[in-house]
Amino acid sequence: MIGRRGILMATSGLLAVPLAAPAVHAQGAWPNRNIRMIVPYPPGGATDAMSRLAAQKIGEKLGVSVVVENRSGANGQVGSQAMLQAPADGYTILGSASIHVMARHVMRNVPYDPVADFVPVARTARGPLVLVMSPSRPQRTIPEIVEAAKRNPAQWSFATSSLGSAGHLGTIEFNRVTGANIEIVGYRGTAPALTDVAAGNAHLMFDPVLATLPMIRGGQLRGLGIATAARTPLAPELPTLAEAGLPGFEFYSWYGVWASRAVPAELVARMNAALVEGMRETAVVERLTGLGFEPLAETVAEAERFIVADVARNAELLRIANFQPE
Repeated sequence: MIGRRGILMATSGLLAVPLAAPAVHAQGAWPNRNIRMIVPYPPGGATDAMSRLAAQKIGEKLGVSVVVENRSGANGQVGSQAMLQAPADGYTILGSASIHVMARHVMRNVPYDPVADFVPVARTARGPLVLVMSPSRPQRTIPEIVEAAKRNPAQWSFATSSLGSAGHLGTIEFNRVTGANIEIVGYRGTAPALTDVAAGNAHLMFDPVLATLPMIRGGQLRGLGIATAARTPLAPELPTLAEAGLPGFEFYSWYGVWASRAVPAELVARMNAALVEGMRETAVVERLTGLGFEPLAETVAEAERFIVADVARNAELLRIANFQPE
């Protein structure tokens, strides 16, 4: 069984070298001191690991240290709000995941607009979701699971790491397309959710390949399918969800870096150039690919366009499911 320490060990491979040491800068030039990256979730998960990799690359290219500060709480609100409250001078940024942009659609009284108040520096990578099940259940296929869940709905539940996460949205879409209406149980993070699925306390979960694949191979979880158009070379034995009975079912968790919308555009552009250059390095691409991630290297404008479309798609999914913010 894998817990928080196991996921931390799996993600630690993303960071093979320490953050860059500060370089000497002309007086008044930006940046001439450390940059702070706030991560609104605890250490040990994919969001933390991807954010630390982004911090490392920004620091290396700009010649300063980028210091990561984990400030978790309220489903990401605590850290995100702290970033906005800092001076808009380019010295405080946010490292998060796709869940960040969905805050107002899944939670009530969010004190900021994740699209209007934040500007994406860049998206850095995306990772496909895998549908896993407790190995204690006898079912082997998705049609068998759907039939059993419809017959005895009280005996089935979906675990999800947090509201608005890619796994949460994938779960809602699964219920919609299958008509199973399986109960969704929220957890405070990936590790406790996967632990409960492995123990049979919850029964199904969508989560990125980084955390799920080691548990599938270790026998703690049963892999039902991956939410991609084609099978992954990391686990060619794992069918796509389309092959498993859900045509067109594709879901990814993606990761990125944000700044306050009030930060001067030229500073955001410099951070974008640094981050894109770092994410294109051969060693970074090979490391991420080996962990099941697809590296991304976008302009600010490209990231903005993607986010607008992604939020619209997922907001419509929530509307159709009659989801009410909690």
